[in-house]
Amino acid sequence: MEQDVTSKKSGKDAEERDGIHRLLENTVSSTYEDLMAIIDAKVELIKIDLAEKIALVASLLVLVLVMVVGIAYLITTAALLIGELLGHLFLGYLIVSLFFIVLFVFFTKIRPDLLKNVIHKILLSAHDNTN
Repeated sequence: MEQDVTSKKSGKDAEERDGIHRLLENTVSSTYEDLMAIIDAKVELIKIDLAEKIALVASLLVLVLVMVVGIAYLITTAALLIGELLGHLFLGYLIVSLFFIVLFVFFTKIRPDLLKNVIHKILLSAHDNTN
């Protein structure tokens, strides 16, 4: 009879151990699956964020290219106009070139931080507008 009680206790202990093992195994596998789902979601968020940043940079590059071409035509037109007004086309180009040389000297020797600060403010305002 004692043997029956002992075997019943051993059977209960074995069932409890099996139950605990199953519970631990289920918890570990569930935790692993949850962790993998979180990692996959984070990777997808990073991909989306990266795609947004690449699209922003690409659109800014296109806008800068359009602006540079437009400014080049505007500068050429201004040089031609000044040259027509002065009677010699080369004088128009000379005056426009001197203007850019003066700007270069101003931003490199007289106020070197001014251009950096202006660009910094523009970039910060563009970043604030995207958020």
